[in-house]
Amino acid sequence: MKEGKSVKLNGQQQQPQPPQHQNGHLSPFKFAKLLDPEASWDKDQLGDVLHWIRQAMALACGLLWGAIPLVGGIWFVIFLVISTGIIYGYYAMVLKVDEEDFGGHGALLQEGLFASITLFLLGTLLIGYLFNIAVISIPGGVQL
Repeated sequence: MKEGKSVKLNGQQQQPQPPQHQNGHLSPFKFAKLLDPEASWDKDQLGDVLHWIRQAMALACGLLWGAIPLVGGIWFVIFLVISTGIIYGYYAMVLKVDEEDFGGHGALLQEGLFASITLFLLGTLLIGYLFNIAVISIPGGVQL
């Protein structure tokens, strides 16, 4: 019985284990990989990175647009162009990945798009509302 199990284990290929620290925990994601065109990416990893880059841009632009305050549809379109341009530049020029391996330009460019639109609008509306309340509540407040 034991011989059967040992033969079975010897027949299976062992998969390489991910690198671990001395305390046994998995090593953290290396930020150097984010700028390395030679790094290998799987579809989920690249999708997650593009998603979070887009979310960070949406939050920054939303807060900035709300604080200035920039209103109108043109600023929304400008956000979309900036966001899409940075995502395209990142995967095509910095990482130099073959977009066909990841589902084409459409799949990569829409990664995190709708969540970033929501975050952008939320940031713009909340900061714009809070900023206008603060300006209105100050007697003789400064009007932009």
